[in-house]
Amino acid sequence: MTTAPLDDWVSRLADEAVAFAERNGTPVKVASGISPSGPIHLGNLREVMVPHLVADELRRRGLQVEHIISWDDFDRFRKVPKVPGVDSSWDEHIGKPLTRVPAPHGSDAENWAEHFRRELQGALEDLGVEYRGISQTQMYTSGAYTEQVLHAMAQRGRIDSILERYRTLDRGQSPAAAGNAPESDAESAEAIAEAGSGAAEDADGSGDSGYYPYKPYCSVCGTDFTTVTAYDEETTALTYVCRCGHTETVTLREHTNGKLVWKVDWPMRWAFEKITFEPSGVDHQSPGSSFAVGKDVAPIFGWKRPLGPMYAFVGIRGMAKMSSSKGGVPTAAVALRYLEPPLLRWLYGRKKPNQSFDVALDGDLPRTYDEWDALVRKTAGDKAQPGDIAAHARAASVLDTASGRVRELPLTPRPMPYKTLASVVDITTGDDEQTLRILAALEPDQPLADLAPLRPRLDRATTWVAEQMPAEERTVVRTEPDTELLGSLTDEQREGLRLLLEGSGVPAPAGLGRLEDDWSLAGITHQVYGVAKVQRGLGADQIVKGDKELAAAQRAFFVLLYRLLVGSDTGPRLPTLLLAIGADRVRSLLQQA
Repeated sequence: MTTAPLDDWVSRLADEAVAFAERNGTPVKVASGISPSGPIHLGNLREVMVPHLVADELRRRGLQVEHIISWDDFDRFRKVPKVPGVDSSWDEHIGKPLTRVPAPHGSDAENWAEHFRRELQGALEDLGVEYRGISQTQMYTSGAYTEQVLHAMAQRGRIDSILERYRTLDRGQSPAAAGNAPESDAESAEAIAEAGSGAAEDADGSGDSGYYPYKPYCSVCGTDFTTVTAYDEETTALTYVCRCGHTETVTLREHTNGKLVWKVDWPMRWAFEKITFEPSGVDHQSPGSSFAVGKDVAPIFGWKRPLGPMYAFVGIRGMAKMSSSKGGVPTAAVALRYLEPPLLRWLYGRKKPNQSFDVALDGDLPRTYDEWDALVRKTAGDKAQPGDIAAHARAASVLDTASGRVRELPLTPRPMPYKTLASVVDITTGDDEQTLRILAALEPDQPLADLAPLRPRLDRATTWVAEQMPAEERTVVRTEPDTELLGSLTDEQREGLRLLLEGSGVPAPAGLGRLEDDWSLAGITHQVYGVAKVQRGLGADQIVKGDKELAAAQRAFFVLLYRLLVGSDTGPRLPTLLLAIGADRVRSLLQQA
């Protein structure tokens, strides 16, 4: 068995998954369950990424591992989310299977489930996630689970007695209180319910007429507002009544228009697929919830509850807890508009499953790229820790089972800082010619003939600027000089602007030449930072440490430049800003009449 690096949770879970499978005499088979009840958000993505990373680790060890994603598309439509193309008319479909609910207006998908499943499928392909998808609609309606359904009905007394032990538990108790998660991850019952698909809160099959773990969909109105009133085990005749008034007796052995209640359905599927590893969120691991109950229900179907670590919430920086039923939440496909796939993989791989984390799509997103670039530099050197090396490898590549080889995921060949790219795109409003001119000048010792080496990062930054860049951080260069501000300048400020534009008469590096004399990032940087030094009788290139007066003078001069150039106290790095604006325009905005 491979020894895991000290901080490598993926290797540790992979070791545990192998040990669990060996104890039970079966291969490792990992699973994810996704309900396409609405936008499949970044919290749901953890349901996929945790088993994927474990499966990928085991494949790299040469083991055969299958990853199943169960599309819970035969679940009931619980509520109408606020998503584009959907209005109050969808209320009439509440209670129907997701595959029998119309897709949002404007979608070419056949149904609701397909519409939301498609988006995640595309993102998983980009992320390099290899899996076998299973539609629960297909499984139930094809009769694949018929024997399991009949067995559950035959064992309903045992199942009911198991569930009864859990019904008395305080459902408001947090997973943390039950010892399933660190105290810092504790959430209210309301937050837990909102974070999941809703299946965890489904009815368990109990009712006034007895306990029946099977829930039929009405053959008239199509909903599951039904109650089983009688069942003959010998003939499998099942009678139900629906809220719409319809009453019907069906032969359960032949009936495929219904499903087991969730707390029975999930352990049944563990046994049917012989699952050995399946994580789940806090909503499924609270006391009395499905994962806890499943430990006792799974043996009824001849199986054990799989190894199932709990995973914590994934949030969006500056946003409330995500809920797919509410809509309007960032999905994996949305995140991949701004993040290259290896970075999104890395975000899910660097935290233990029981640690919550945020995905920053706001003004902090460039910092994510900075941290990734730092990891890349570290792993390229000789001081990287084993955990760093493993985290980078898992993010940047996957083991392709078809070829048996590690496949590298697309990364930008020349990764300039994301913040720099975003600033330049913002200033140039995405003009490729101007963008190339500026970016080529940033690194003159590394010729840049076109923008191709900067992609896909440049494209991600361009999209982020257009869709997510905070309004207060956007840069709008003045079209005309601020004559009022220019007319109110002090003598010191006027002298500062003159030094910037015309120089000190002493050539660089000790002095300052004309601004255009060295129109490069390094030259402009020397000019901008040298003004305050020259004004104080220092050399423009002199290194000065701890001079608070000089630091304050430089800050004041920078604020003046920002106000004159972009009408704000802050903005992109001044050398980059000046380079982007161009010498002529800079002069027109700073030149005093």
